[in-house]
Amino acid sequence: MSSPLTQPLLCLFLALLFVAGTSSPARASDELERVGGGGGENQREFDYFALALQWPDGLWPDYNDGTWPSCCTKSSFDPKEISTLNDALEKYWPSLSCSKPSSCNGGKEKHGTCSYPVFGNEYDYFLTTLNLYFKYNVTSVLNDAGYVPSNTEKYPLGGIISAIENAFHASPQIICSKDSVEELRLCFYKDFKPRDCAIASDAKIDMVTSKSSCPNYVSLPEFAST
Repeated sequence: MSSPLTQPLLCLFLALLFVAGTSSPARASDELERVGGGGGENQREFDYFALALQWPDGLWPDYNDGTWPSCCTKSSFDPKEISTLNDALEKYWPSLSCSKPSSCNGGKEKHGTCSYPVFGNEYDYFLTTLNLYFKYNVTSVLNDAGYVPSNTEKYPLGGIISAIENAFHASPQIICSKDSVEELRLCFYKDFKPRDCAIASDAKIDMVTSKSSCPNYVSLPEFAST
């Protein structure tokens, strides 16, 4: 049995903007659906990035009010642009198989097209996502703090948040399913320096924040690798 915490940077907590594989558990953000900005080309420029960690999941341009833009241009995804990254994506992003263009296509066209002017092409978008995943190693931070994967052990939510805040000097956002952590998000300014994740007052958005969707004690479940 392998786990997202014992295998360095393989699985757990980096919400980045891609479609999760069918072998991964359903995310609260999938079930609830992110409250977006309506889509289309006439959306305002985003405010910050959210890196969703569950297997890397996506690098999302977000607004400070808790909503986000999507499908900002009609540009088509070209898998050839990231062909040199395929090995790294398959190894470190097991929920994303870019040998299946539709998987990468969904993330890039829905979210990546809204990341202009920070990213001008697909290669930089995917490469930066991987680099953030390696640099901000939540797996190592939690292991060092004594929070190791277990299907039975419960850990204080406040302790998990504090460990991440102490390491990266910014508050994360945690998504739970009942008492199990499913996803953790790190947020960044447009220059990729860490910042607190925005928590809006809207009830729908509050449902997927660490304050409302997680109990005081949570588990970090083990998942078998595929």
